Amino acid sequence: MYLRGARLSLGLIAGTGLVACSAFNSASNGVVGLITPYKVEIVQGNFVSKEQVQALTPGMSRQQVRDILGTPLMTDMFHADRWDYVFTLKRQGVAPQERKLTVFFKNGVLERFEGDEMPSEAEFVASLSSGRKVGKVPVLEASPESLKKFPPAPAPASASSQPSAPLPESYPPLEAAAH
Repeated sequence: MYLRGARLSLGLIAGTGLVACSAFNSASNGVVGLITPYKVEIVQGNFVSKEQVQALTPGMSRQQVRDILGTPLMTDMFHADRWDYVFTLKRQGVAPQERKLTVFFKNGVLERFEGDEMPSEAEFVASLSSGRKVGKVPVLEASPESLKKFPPAPAPASASSQPSAPLPESYPPLEAAAH
């Protein structure tokens, strides 16, 4: 009888503890929803722009393609005539971006390419700044009024007015001679 009461008490205590933990957990989730930690932007792969894709023409050598697109993210020794360019960008509060471009070679020259619609460089830069608060950009050019605050620069000396010192015929050794 004593053992049965102890088991019942222990079960009630454990159940009460679980209910309390659950209530605490749901309350803390509300606070965590308000405060989110900083998440680092994850950029992987090669960004390929619309302008780069437009520069590709069938018949280009591998080196010419590499000069335009850069080194491919993935090459496969079993498919040596295929290069894959993959770009992913994961940022907090923005849907992840993923773009792929596959380049196919035949006999060492570009045969064809296929992949996602690539953004122009300007579109890509604009997508990076979305969601960010940009302050006022300062004027980076000095006005004539602001330049008047500074003394005028001295006139440069002409090369013929001051003779330069003659160069030495030999220089001292960089290291001490070994004895």
